[in-house]
Formats: sequence, C-alpha cells, structure tokens
Amino acid sequence: MRLVGRVAGLGLLPAVLLAATQVGYDPDQRIWNLSNGLISAVFQLTPDGHFLTRQVGAAGSGDVWMPPDGGSSSPIQIETTAGVFDETSAFDLLGQASATVPGGMRQSIILNELQGRGQFTVVLEMYDNQPVLRYWLIYRNQTSSTSYVTGVNLEPWTFGDSGKSYGAMRVSQWSVAAKPGDFQTAETALDPGGVPFQVESGASGAHCGWLAVRDSDGRGLFAGWEFDGHASTTVIQQASGGSLALRSEIADLHHPVDPLGTFTTPPAFLGLFHGDYDEAAYRTQRFAEAILARPAPDQTSFPYVSWDSWGFQDKIDEQTLLRNADLAAAMGVQLFTVDLGWARAIGDWHADPAKFPNGLGVVADYVHTLGMKFGLHFALAEADPDSPVMLQHPEWAATDSGSYFGATPLCLSNKPAQDWLVAEAVRLIDEYHVDWILQDGQNMVKQCTRADHTHDAADSNYANSVQGINAVVAAIQAARPQVVWENCENGGSMMTFNMVRNYVTSITNDASGSLESRSAVYGATYPFPPRYAERYMPESDGLTPYATHSYRFGGPWVLMNQLSALDANQSAFLAGQIQRYKDQRMGIASGKVFHLLPPNPNGIDAIQSYNAVNDTAIAVVTRADAPDSQYLLQPRGLSPDRTYNVWFEIDSAVYAQTGQQLMAKGVTVALPAPFSSEVVHIEPRQ
Repeated sequence: MRLVGRVAGLGLLPAVLLAATQVGYDPDQRIWNLSNGLISAVFQLTPDGHFLTRQVGAAGSGDVWMPPDGGSSSPIQIETTAGVFDETSAFDLLGQASATVPGGMRQSIILNELQGRGQFTVVLEMYDNQPVLRYWLIYRNQTSSTSYVTGVNLEPWTFGDSGKSYGAMRVSQWSVAAKPGDFQTAETALDPGGVPFQVESGASGAHCGWLAVRDSDGRGLFAGWEFDGHASTTVIQQASGGSLALRSEIADLHHPVDPLGTFTTPPAFLGLFHGDYDEAAYRTQRFAEAILARPAPDQTSFPYVSWDSWGFQDKIDEQTLLRNADLAAAMGVQLFTVDLGWARAIGDWHADPAKFPNGLGVVADYVHTLGMKFGLHFALAEADPDSPVMLQHPEWAATDSGSYFGATPLCLSNKPAQDWLVAEAVRLIDEYHVDWILQDGQNMVKQCTRADHTHDAADSNYANSVQGINAVVAAIQAARPQVVWENCENGGSMMTFNMVRNYVTSITNDASGSLESRSAVYGATYPFPPRYAERYMPESDGLTPYATHSYRFGGPWVLMNQLSALDANQSAFLAGQIQRYKDQRMGIASGKVFHLLPPNPNGIDAIQSYNAVNDTAIAVVTRADAPDSQYLLQPRGLSPDRTYNVWFEIDSAVYAQTGQQLMAKGVTVALPAPFSSEVVHIEPRQ
C-alpha cells in the first residue's frame, strides 16, 4: 500500500482529471499509469521482477479497486506445457512503448521470463470518454520445442472486497432448448463464502459474454471478452480473505506454439460504473458502440426495416419474390432478404434453376431498382450430405453432432475447406449482387477432433473460433468490404463482443413471437447496444398495435409476412407502423436504456430509452394477459427542472410536467384490454 501512495506522490494519478487519454511511465519505479478522466489503471514491474496490477480507479466517484491486503494480481495468467506464468513469475523489461489508436492510447510492455521459457507483450488500451481498460497478451515461445497453451485467464483481476456485500448480473442467450426465458436476466447476491457466479458464454453457450458486479454502495465493475468460442467466467467473493476475483477461461484450450512462434489471447475489457445495472449496461453499450462495433452501414437510416422471405419458408421463386419486392418497397422496407431455399442445396451455393430460371441476380437487380438493398441467407458452416462439396470432400466434415436442416457441419479451421468456402462466398456475392449477408447456422464454432485437419485435434474450441469462423468472415469481408453482415446463429446464440466487431447486428429471437421479442430486447440491451437486438416478426403475430409495438424497440425490424396476402387496410397499417419505427429508431439506438419492468405472459412490461443529445425519451409499455388496465410510468433520466410534453400514439391525452414530477409521480398509461400496448413520447417543451 505504501507503493500506491508513492505513485500518487509522483503526480501521475491527478492526470485522471483530464479528459484525453494519457499514458505515464516512471522508469525508476517501473510504473505505468493509464488515465482519461474517468478511469485510471496502474501497473508495476516490481524490483523482484513480478508484473502486477496495483490499482484501477474511477475519477468522478473516487472508487478505487486494489488487490486485497497481502495479496497480488497480475494481468499475465497463462498456462503452457513449458510452464505457468502469473503473479509469481519473474521478468526482465525488454521494452515499452505507447502509441495513439483511434480514440485513445495503447501501451505495450515487453517482458522476458527470467527462466527463458517465454516472452510476453502486455497490451493495454484506454479510450477518451470511456471508463474501460481493454487488454490482451502476446506469448512468444522461447523454448526449442513446441509449447501448448492450455489455459488463459481473460479476466485476470483480483481486488479487495472492502468488507462489502456484492451482487452480480448475467444475461442468457436465446436457445431452442427448454430454458427459463429468452435472454433472461439473473441478478444474484454473491455468496461471501466463495461460491462462484458463473457465465458460460460463446456460440451455443448458455449466456452472453458479459457480466456486471456491484457492491452494496453501488460501486461496480463490468467485464466482457472478445471470443466467440466457449468460455467459462466466474466472479468469486472470499470474505474471509477479503477478496473479489474475476476469472475467464477458454474451454478445452490446447493451442500449439512453435519455437519462436506466438499466441495472442483474445482481447477482453474491464469497466467501472457507479449505480445500478442500467448504468453498467449503458457504459458497456457506449464502449462497444464507440470502440468495438462494426460501423453501421448508414448513420442516418440504420437500423433498417427489412423483409425476409421465410414467411414462405423455402417455397420461393422468382415471381413470388418480385411481387413481394414491389409491396415491400411501397411500404418503406429498406432491405429485402432471400432466406433459406434459394440455392440448389445447403452447401451447393448456386441458385436453384427451377425457382430462378433467369438467375438470382435478376431478382437482386430488380430489388435495387426499387431502392432497396439485397440480402442473402448463407449457412456457410453447413453442407448437405449430397452436395458436391460433401461428395467430393467428405473429409472436410467436422465431428460436431449438430444438424442444420439435415446438413453436415463443416470444419472451418481446416484450411482446404476454408479456402473453398471463401472463394464460394466471393463468387455468390458477385454473381448475385449481394449487399447483405444473413449468416445462419446451428453453431458457428464447430467441434472437430479430427487428426487429419490442419488444426490441432485437441484445440477445436479455439481453432474453430479464431482460425475458423473469424478467419473465414474476415477473409470474405476483406475481399468484399462493401457487403454488410448480420449474425443469425440459431436465433441469437453467439452474443459476444467479438461478434459485434464482425457484424452490424444480431438476431435475438428467431420468429418466436411478440412476448419473446420483448423478452429478448429487455435482456440483450444490458450487454449490447440496441442495434444488436434484431427482431424477426412472424406472420402468426398478426397485424395489431400490440404486435408491431412489440418490435418497436431495438435494432433492425424484420418482417416475415406474406405481403402479397395482405389486404389494403393491413398494408396501410403496416406502412404507417414502419414509418413510426423509422422516426424513432435513431433516438432509441443512441439513447440510454432503462429496464423498467420485465416481460411476463401474465403481466405488463415497460422499457424506455432516454436520449441526452435532444433530451427526449420514448417508452414502450405492453400489456400481455394481465388483469390491470393501466400502468404508472415513472420515466428515468430526465432533467428534473425542465418541462416536458408527454403524448401517446394511441391515447389522445397530452400532459405537460417537469422532469421531477414525471420521475417521482409518473404518468398513467392506459392499457384497456389484454394484449394492448402504448408508445409514450416525452419531449422538452419549447
């Protein structure tokens, strides 16, 4: 603790009062300090060679997180067959440098392990106006034989618990299996006796790749890891030792590193917040949107309203699509997507000539003449057993037991299969004039234990994530950067912070209905920006305000109606709802989400967004099969002394109240019948 006091005496920590990111290095004490006015992080290479985390602190609240008394913590926590490297390992400093990155600074610290087994580069990033530290490691094998990386801790943080009690939150992913809820949230009090709170994330995992933890005074941490494979993450409080520890491990890691070869860990981040879980969510979302997320294709008209052909399932053809394209464009649809059923077979990525005698490119060209973008379903990790690729190369199959419409899983980290797939994707993009890829499949990170593939047979989880799906998508995107990608793994089953780096949106419910759509948005907008809560509206929902309002809040709104079967009144109603969605989408996408009341089949639910730029709020309130005919909406985030006009999309009432009155006393929302809804607008009075 005396050392931390000395750091403050050097004048490094007061830099947190500045807004721009700064990096300070004291060569005498070998101390690094990164700070930006919201967060500071201090690391030291001690005189005996241990590389340690000294503290992470928040400027505004004064919250400081330090290792427990008598304990230590290091961002280097990696296990290899050459040895274990952690806070007990001793290093020499080989070099250090800082550099600017978009929006912030990067600090690189190169350390050589004294026994000569490994060299490590610790990479730390901090960004202006973000209370977040992002980091990763690069391990270089210094031995003369192949070393296998068998363990990595992506969240290597142990802090003192300050004698407080703690709670933690996680969010489930969507699943076709019987699970308790669609993006269900779990808020749990941590057991001070050391029972772990667990998050099982990644493709086909149970949870999103995020967690938040806060103490009884509202002092909190949030964490995310940028890995699409399976990772097991825990937070553990050991009150007897005064510690709070985070740990995130890549499952079944067995990655070979040749002599003088390197292994780079997936990046991860740690953030600070003070308040409730909505504050943790907002800080996470703003960081993801500003730093990690793939840029939106159009800053003024995205999230899109789109139409997807799965309302017809695979019974599609040229005339059906052209007829629905006319109707979609007239309603204001921006993206026209042809779903499964367009190809000769899954894995045989050529348009079915019986359905498209003039070629699929003709449909795409017609869609473009109507002012819409053309999207195409692509289950890139699957191939029908009778498709040419499987008949010619059965050895490219993965050992994964999953089945997507009867197709065989492909091993994407097997280099020959990968090369073929990239070439096929580039060809179909060019041949069919594709603007948007709807990436789908049973599980994008396949299990594969084959010894005749180019990956290590025991390293399937890492290889089929980083060297598999990530490498394939990166290669296609590099070859055709104008094409926009949507993640649609099995209805929302790869909700990670690596996903947001590669895709502009992600499905969060697979045409499962109004209530499920609202549940998905309610949960997914804790870890992810609203644009990553895409909803598919099935025709079975009907066309009522209750149905369409259930899709108002979130990312892209995907219609699956057979538009050619709608009558004039239904078409006019849907066109009006589309326009209202467009009028409000940007405010929701950039606002702070307040989770007011979760969806319940027998209750009322409410979710709100507050946009600080224009000081407006919008709330969607929905009554399912509930007995109550009204809801007292108490909005959050408003300016207390400002007067606002409150109006509704169905009710004709208009109110004028101050922000303080609205937040304290609320406004009554009429919900006259089961399965009714209302959209509430709150705007500053001019």
